[in-house]
Amino acid sequence: MNISKETIIGELVAQDYRTASVFKKNGIDFCCNGNRSIAEACNQKQLNAENIIQTIKEIIGNTNGGSVDFNSWPLDLLADYIEKKHHRYVEEKTVEIKPYLDKICKVHGAQHPELFEINDHFIASTSELSMHMKKEELILFPFIKKMAKAQQEKTVVERPGFESVQNPIQAMMDDHTTEGDRFREIEKLSNNYNPPADACNTYRVTFALLKEFEQDLHLHIHLENNILFPKAIELEKVML
Repeated sequence: MNISKETIIGELVAQDYRTASVFKKNGIDFCCNGNRSIAEACNQKQLNAENIIQTIKEIIGNTNGGSVDFNSWPLDLLADYIEKKHHRYVEEKTVEIKPYLDKICKVHGAQHPELFEINDHFIASTSELSMHMKKEELILFPFIKKMAKAQQEKTVVERPGFESVQNPIQAMMDDHTTEGDRFREIEKLSNNYNPPADACNTYRVTFALLKEFEQDLHLHIHLENNILFPKAIELEKVML
């Protein structure tokens, strides 16, 4: 894999998800803003691009524990995987995390008022994500699967009511940006998910769950923004 300063971050992570850890460690958004080059992202963060590239090459050169090659998956399989793995995760963890946040707000809110802001951001994010995922499941994903099936069977697919797959995709990507921003704010308010010295066990568990939620959301958005959506746009050009 040839990697340079002009390599697009999202495309690189799509080829090997292990490289996401480098960008995450250096505060570079690889999912919502993955359409930037390494040079552009490093310039914005005042980072040495050569050092970043060297670290990435070392990770790629390590043949042990390679990541799942989502980039090679058929689009219908990838859409099903996102729905069954990541959409269900959001639904299940939302129900689990909300009571914990309510509890630590009541117990620790007076000493740590930032907990109320974290709670507000989480409620807003999960509410929007719930609607967002339903739109994908009822509108966008079925059409992507329909195109994939038509390509396999060499049949014709009718133009959808939304005219082009790019229209719902752009709406979904805008949502991704909004939720990415919300969780960056949660990360900042929580001191990168590090609980304070006076935190009880529930406090610590809540922050651990929030960190896990954000990590899953990053992979979720990456799979859509950097793999599923671009390939769906290219497939539509062939099918319609």
